[in-house]
Amino acid sequence: MQWKWYVYIIECKDNSYYTGMTWRPDLRWIQHLSGLGSKYTHIHAPKKLVYFEEYESIEEARTREQQIKRWSREKKEKLITGEWGKW
Repeated sequence: MQWKWYVYIIECKDNSYYTGMTWRPDLRWIQHLSGLGSKYTHIHAPKKLVYFEEYESIEEARTREQQIKRWSREKKEKLITGEWGKW
């Protein structure tokens, strides 16, 4: 069985964004909520999942995660609201 991979964006309680990837979005969300998901969400506290994309391979997901992480806040918000398409 091949796992699906997910790239996601979390809005934190301070209104910042965290971008990550996982093959288990349900478990990863629980990890973020418990403070074990990442150093960033441990400090900034996750508020809600605002965006995700699904991929067939870890390589595709990793490439997309890194791409989104380099984007400005404005560009991430356009992606979240659907004003910016997947490339």
